[in-house]
Amino acid sequence: MEGVTDSGLTTLPASDRPDVAARLRTALLGASFTADGLLDLLGAPAYAALARSETVPALRATRGDTPLETLVRLFLLQQPVPHARVADFLPVDDLLESGWLTGVGGDEVAATVDVRPYGGPDGEDWFIVSDLGCAVGGAGGIGQRHEEVVLGVGGASTTLAGITVRTPVAAALDLGTGSGIQALHAAQHATRVTATDLNPRALHITALTLALSGAPAADLREGSLFEPVRDGEAFDLIVSNPPFVISPGARLTYRDGGMSGDDLCRSLVQQAGERLAEGGFAQFLANWQHVAGEDWQDRVRSWVPRGCDAWIVQREVQDVNQYAELWLRDSGDHRGDPAEYQARYDAWLDEFEARKVKGVGFGWITLRKTGAAVPSVTVEEWPHPIEQPLGETIRAHFDRLDYLREHDDADLLEARFRLAVEVVQEQVGLPGAEDPEHVVLRQHRGMRRATKVDTVGAGFAGVCDGTLSAGRILDAIAQLMGEDPVSLRDRTPAQIRLLVEQGFLEPAV
Repeated sequence: MEGVTDSGLTTLPASDRPDVAARLRTALLGASFTADGLLDLLGAPAYAALARSETVPALRATRGDTPLETLVRLFLLQQPVPHARVADFLPVDDLLESGWLTGVGGDEVAATVDVRPYGGPDGEDWFIVSDLGCAVGGAGGIGQRHEEVVLGVGGASTTLAGITVRTPVAAALDLGTGSGIQALHAAQHATRVTATDLNPRALHITALTLALSGAPAADLREGSLFEPVRDGEAFDLIVSNPPFVISPGARLTYRDGGMSGDDLCRSLVQQAGERLAEGGFAQFLANWQHVAGEDWQDRVRSWVPRGCDAWIVQREVQDVNQYAELWLRDSGDHRGDPAEYQARYDAWLDEFEARKVKGVGFGWITLRKTGAAVPSVTVEEWPHPIEQPLGETIRAHFDRLDYLREHDDADLLEARFRLAVEVVQEQVGLPGAEDPEHVVLRQHRGMRRATKVDTVGAGFAGVCDGTLSAGRILDAIAQLMGEDPVSLRDRTPAQIRLLVEQGFLEPAV
């Protein structure tokens, strides 16, 4: 039987055996146990089913005897496999001795952790380690999740990885590292990576993830929020997928913040400012309460620390019933005793009712440390489709803020602009009408925004190719339309400013 800790979770592989992790990595790659290899073996439907916690299609697709099929059953589907079979392509004795595998049934071995292939942004073959049943949509069926369980890659993890600004930095902090996916990404562009977590099991698993992925080791520190950060330490990048769930109590370490309401997210954002180096970014996923009689935008705007620009995007809002049901299902409570499920549901609604909470918003928060006299704070709701990764889009947003702060309206008229890549113009009106009712500029990249413009705005954007100044373009439009050029120059900079801010126009440097 596999080793079990006092908490009831399996004993983890040794984290101080990088030599074994390197040999295991070589064997996995040699058998094409990669993201691409899995997709080729399983096919898209079975691969997608795994993300829904459905393992039957993958089991059916791995009934053969190839090394790849055997590895999928072993590390993804948590099925015992014959010792003699895996000994042909894995360093079995080393893996048994160091705890990656355990003997079962006399002549079989089983994995002690989930290992999920994960494709890096530049085609890297990485492996995310997590507790059994938590690598691909709960493939092993943990059921009622233990408070110390460490999950693998989920939608929140990949969302944060996709929105993170990826410029080279000296120091990065992954706060609440979990299985280590954010630290793994940061290691590709940060000279030094620090990863923290309240759960020591998560730090152990992060070390395994980094070693098995061939990444440099991180500085691993145990503690809550910024507690492990030393006095005077500053980071160029801070990322966190924190335990943001607003819940009654702190039953599950990986998701429940343990503070009242959305105080954990508020504290995290407010404390980040003093930990950021000048020009550094802090990026978080968060939940926030929608309280009766209060504007949610004012609520999250008040979290922004002094000396920081901010861009806060709300992606989704759930009413309190939907929210409670989502997280009760997440922990498997819906499969347990009905009376206990009802009691926990009631407790959740009691908590919301006491705080006059009508809904919960989910989204992302980006801070940038700035020396500007008046920082910019943008709070918006954007439930529409976007194109990931968004890191470059987010970096460019803050660059445009700097540009607009440094240029008054007279400067804008002297400047040259070009239309951003993949912006198209749409004309909307009745069939056969001589003129459209309105003109829409639409982005096909990044945030995929759309904005209405008037005839002048459409004409201006259409000829922006970086060769003529804005003022000269407006003078030509005034002549064509028979308008006063001075009046047109006076009223158009506000529209230019909006088009630049939203990324439809880019300064031509």
